Amino acid sequence: MIAWANLRERWPSFVATFLAVVVGTGLVGATLLVQDSAQPDVQPRLRSTAVLAVAPEAGTNRSFYPGGSVPWSPTEADALVRDLAAVPGVAAAVPDRSFYAQAFPDGRPAGDPDDDEAGHGWSSLALGPYRLVDGAGPRAPGEVVVDSALGVDVGAPLTVHLATGPQTYRVTGTVDGPGLYVSDAEARVREPGVRAIGILAAPGADVTRGTSAVVEGRGSLLIGSQRAVVEPGWVAHQRFLGTQVIAAMALVAVFTTVFVVATTLTLGIAGRRRELGLLRAIGAEPRRVRRMVLGEAAGIGLAGGVVGAVAACALAPVLVEVLEGLGAAPTGLALRITPGPLVVAVVLGVAVSVAGAWGASRTAARTLPSDALRDATAEHRPMTRGRLIGAAAALGVGVVLVVAAALTGSDARVGLGLGAGAALVVAATAFAPLVIGPLVGVRAFGRGFASAVPMLVRAEVRAAGRRSAATAAPVIAAVGAAVLLTGMVDTMAVAYPAEQTRQLAGQTLIDADGAPGLGDDVLREVGAPPGTRAPLPTQVFVPGSGAPSDTTVVDAIGTLDRALVAPGEAVLSEPMAAALGARAGSTLPVRFVDGETASLQVRAVLPVDPTRGDLAVARDTVRSHDPSALTDAVFVPSDRAPAAVGPGATVRDAQSYALADYETDARLTDGLVALLVAMSVGYSGLAVANGTATAAHGRRRDLAVLRTAGATRAQLVRIALAETGAVVVVGILLGLLVTIPPLVGVASGLSEATGTRVTLQLDPTTLSATALGCLGLALVSTFVVTCRTTRAV
Repeated sequence: MIAWANLRERWPSFVATFLAVVVGTGLVGATLLVQDSAQPDVQPRLRSTAVLAVAPEAGTNRSFYPGGSVPWSPTEADALVRDLAAVPGVAAAVPDRSFYAQAFPDGRPAGDPDDDEAGHGWSSLALGPYRLVDGAGPRAPGEVVVDSALGVDVGAPLTVHLATGPQTYRVTGTVDGPGLYVSDAEARVREPGVRAIGILAAPGADVTRGTSAVVEGRGSLLIGSQRAVVEPGWVAHQRFLGTQVIAAMALVAVFTTVFVVATTLTLGIAGRRRELGLLRAIGAEPRRVRRMVLGEAAGIGLAGGVVGAVAACALAPVLVEVLEGLGAAPTGLALRITPGPLVVAVVLGVAVSVAGAWGASRTAARTLPSDALRDATAEHRPMTRGRLIGAAAALGVGVVLVVAAALTGSDARVGLGLGAGAALVVAATAFAPLVIGPLVGVRAFGRGFASAVPMLVRAEVRAAGRRSAATAAPVIAAVGAAVLLTGMVDTMAVAYPAEQTRQLAGQTLIDADGAPGLGDDVLREVGAPPGTRAPLPTQVFVPGSGAPSDTTVVDAIGTLDRALVAPGEAVLSEPMAAALGARAGSTLPVRFVDGETASLQVRAVLPVDPTRGDLAVARDTVRSHDPSALTDAVFVPSDRAPAAVGPGATVRDAQSYALADYETDARLTDGLVALLVAMSVGYSGLAVANGTATAAHGRRRDLAVLRTAGATRAQLVRIALAETGAVVVVGILLGLLVTIPPLVGVASGLSEATGTRVTLQLDPTTLSATALGCLGLALVSTFVVTCRTTRAV
């Protein structure tokens, strides 16, 4: 009851907390809606299946690419198809084979440049809703059925790029959906291994029980929405990128909301000391006072959560557009507004508010009855003992990490530098009540001004360090986060391309242009002179005791370097050899993506080298087992490089390749950093506005005295603006200063790691925008609140 009465009577002092919860809940609710909508969906071309039989999953996935199922060999797949087709009610059992095939109708690639599974066997068409609209299906090699949207006439020739190179097909028909369909015999050659078998049921038949008995021990059966797990690897990877972005936004929203709520409520409790002392004097126990504060926070959280959930519905489409702009939107994302994520957001709003108020409730519970006789605006201790201990601990951790970053190896230096920056920002924020007053209170401040405003500002800040810190702390956090994030990203954006350019000196790169990779025709065109590298990635499966659950999925790279590895051999990195229990000279049994098994002789175990991966085998070995594998890029000595290559590929020098290679990650990282910085500044504005409002309320008596002494309302506003401006400027400087040393350590670590000279990079535009944004928000809120306050004095 008391908590509800306080919310009703003192609602203006809770506005900033309410807005912080609304913004935080809105962001989290929007991310949850997008995440819920981005869950895997059954691929359109598989929706006509009653159930899907999928190959067994490996127990351990050490592959970068999603998909850890151990494929059936052609013989195993044929036997399983026969057994499934014999189940009563099964109309057909179709092995689904997908491989890289990209049409070049006008000399340029058509279709999604990331889709490396656009080719299918003709029988796979029956698994989805697509149908033949013109012509006939392919019956012989060299025939293809294409999407009618390509605009290619039946009977016309069509260039199709395959992993082995371009091939001219004759179009025998068109369908009303995406994809290229070749004869089943040719699909068997292009993709021998099978990971999924689609099962079509006769009308009215239930084939789940019968097919489950057949598949048991040989794989697993998927029904209904479970069929969504069968999707191309590039689709899963796109979803992974989007999930990482929205998860980062949600985490920042949650933690920043807790910080803002904790700051605003703690400051509010400090101003209500007399009120709380009166409650204690009339018999309120500490636990009741604590429950009252937590009840207020829960009420704010519930109201803010409900409003935030409504805002999330409007914010979610905007978030989808942002993700699409960053290239991180899950493929085929169709936004759905469902109640589940909104309910979670409301509950989270209450939980975040209560969590943020926990410290403030403890402070309120420690209020003594004698505090009812004290001036609520007088600060006897600018920092509590707990805050002082926490600040000292954060400072100690930051100093230790800075020293460690300067002394440790290059691999750990970057992480230590970032940890040091975060710890020092926390320390500066926590120490703000002790630091702000002395820094603003120096006599040099305001020297040369004829008015008494500087003197009054110095006196006010020195006397109210906690109140000033409420304004400076969020500014320190916002500027520190902006400096730390942008400095890290910009420094890495210089370091890594420079490293790659140095490593590729003297080489020319042939890269894919509008295609997910390069075919073997590029390697044949350049002639593979000595020194050429053409890494060909694939997956291999290393069995343990023989059961699929003991199988490990490993990324392998096929190499041209016969001096490194010959056919029938393998070279392992030291970590991978330790994980697989292999050593030089031992035999490594593996299963390839075509389902065939082989034994490779471990030729050597070498330190980690990205150019050869964790498991290197001969390129011929990869091609013999993975006909649809694509080459990432071809590296040719510059003096023997071609001036141009065929369609679907482009020639680059080392620097342009390094920049292009880093561009995708840089675009995503820059966009994420911009979002996080914008969120930090926005939350900072809320916290500053609340601190300003509370400070204006606390200065009500001081302003009344100044009015009695003859000060005009304009002069009072100028005093308030000068105080806020001075505190914010000091906060900006502290946020900048505490993050520079760790970032210097990051640059030093990158210099050693990359073997190039790397200097600290700071984006002046972002930093200026952050600083001016914090200052502008603080001054505007101060002006508005002070104008309203001076009307009553």
